[in-house]
Parts: sequence; C-alpha cells; structure tokens
Amino acid sequence: QVQLVESGGGVVQAGGSLRLSCVASGRPLSSYSMGWFRQAPGKERDFVAAIRWSGGITYYADSVKGRCTISRDNAKNTVDLQMNSLKPEDTAVYYCAAMDKGRLYYYTPGGYDYWGQGTQVTVSS
Repeated sequence: QVQLVESGGGVVQAGGSLRLSCVASGRPLSSYSMGWFRQAPGKERDFVAAIRWSGGITYYADSVKGRCTISRDNAKNTVDLQMNSLKPEDTAVYYCAAMDKGRLYYYTPGGYDYWGQGTQVTVSS
C-alpha cells in the first residue's frame, strides 16, 4: 500500500503561482510513475501532468503545457507540481496519484493504483 498526501493548495489571483507537493509513504516512490489530476465541480477528473518512475520523462495536458512543471525526488518520496500563470479555469481539486512502473497509462485515471485526498486550488479573476 502507498499513502499519498497532497499539500500546497490555496487561493491565488489569476497570473499567480502555486507549488503543490505530494508526499508518499508505505513504499518507495521509485517503484511508481506519478501523476497529477484535477477535478472541478460537476466535471470529470482530468489529467494534468505525469512523470515516469525514473524521472526522465514527463507528460502534460495541453491546457497546462508551458505553465506547469512536474518533478520528483525519489530520495524524499515526493513529487511536486509547480503551476505558474494560473487562470480561473485552473480552479479544481488537485489529486496526486501513483501508478506501478510497469504500466504506461499516464493520461488515464483508471491506470493509477493509489490516490491522495486532494488539495483545493482556487484562482480568482
């Protein structure tokens, strides 16, 4: 079992930045590829970014490409999402997720094995 805890959410004005963090416990994070998803009220959970277990390759949704950076520190069992130039449409609950490194379903919520409880991000206009 892997437990994931997100932090770093909050309220920010449009154009601002936030850095979300996810801390894992239970098993070494190096065994998992990691993803960030978000879910706005009444909408499906959408892919934001992912990073392979080795850390070498990253993936981004078109909506955040160029504004967000995902990174990981396997020694610290953490994965971060730096978000810049935030827009009101970025408002959502953001979730950290872990996927066994043998899988390649980076963009699909169903491909992930473990999820955090989420952290709220609100961007005001």
